[in-house]
Amino acid sequence: MTMPFWVGTSWKMNKTLGEAADYCAALQDADVLRDSRLQGFVIPPFTALGEVCRALADTPVMVGAQNMHWADDGAYTGEISPPMVRDCGADIVELGHSERRQYFNETDSAVSRKVRAALAQGLRPLICVGETAEEKAQGVAADTVIRQCRIALSEVSAEALDRVLIAYEPVWAIGEHGTPATAEDAGWMHRRIREALPNTPQGAPLPVLYGGSVNPENCAELASLPEVAGLFIGRSAWQPEGLCDIATRVLATRQTL
Repeated sequence: MTMPFWVGTSWKMNKTLGEAADYCAALQDADVLRDSRLQGFVIPPFTALGEVCRALADTPVMVGAQNMHWADDGAYTGEISPPMVRDCGADIVELGHSERRQYFNETDSAVSRKVRAALAQGLRPLICVGETAEEKAQGVAADTVIRQCRIALSEVSAEALDRVLIAYEPVWAIGEHGTPATAEDAGWMHRRIREALPNTPQGAPLPVLYGGSVNPENCAELASLPEVAGLFIGRSAWQPEGLCDIATRVLATRQTL
């Protein structure tokens, strides 16, 4: 069975409730995101999570949270628990993004605990991994990324692997001034990840999405790579037209493979 190609976006710390509602209203009429060959997803900030889940409930588009704590409850002021994320209606939780690691000192072991907690709540963890520019220059990019993956999955049972998504997001490619990885570089790293990690119970490789300055100009080439299972888009998809445009380009490319 051919798996759908993942196409989605995280809004980071952007969009009010009104802006989120407008975005979702546009997606409700987006035929491209109803195509079974694609699996769309949107990851809003916590303030809009419940609203977005309700607005997209009658569409195939999945909704995710940008982070969560590993504990189900407790004295963790300012945190959001896995049951809270699930109660909002979310399907996915993004974990280990480089900005969480950089600004909030999130460690590989913390990501591992969150992955286990997400799976226990029936959430699909989207585990973000990636090397810095310095690590790339030192020739340890693959070692860094594979270490992040292995620690994140260290407490995941073989039976649960089919619920896991990996997003390879080189840190040097992220953000307004990021430089997108070339298709050659992205394909090389995706192959290294696939070779290093176990397959799902069905014998398929873990889905590895590419993220990092994905845009309308490079999305088709990235989507044509056999090792790339999806695209995790930033600012190029912060307007619904942008997400749908990239999804349309991806679908056209995938049809020719």
